[in-house]
Amino acid sequence: MSRVCQICGKKSIMKRKLNKLRGKYNPTPKKRKYPNLQWVYLAPGKRVLACTRCIKTLSKTKR
Repeated sequence: MSRVCQICGKKSIMKRKLNKLRGKYNPTPKKRKYPNLQWVYLAPGKRVLACTRCIKTLSKTKR
């Protein structure tokens, strides 16, 4: 199972941690950040992984 939103296609990104005293011997560590994915029912019986931003916009359009 991949960590990709099935509605908008949002996926993980690489971020750097900010170190105050960064230099040749103290490089910044990299960390992978993943989107906040949740299981959502779209149609009767159809489940998809969607990011929270997509879930929020879907709930606004249903009203």
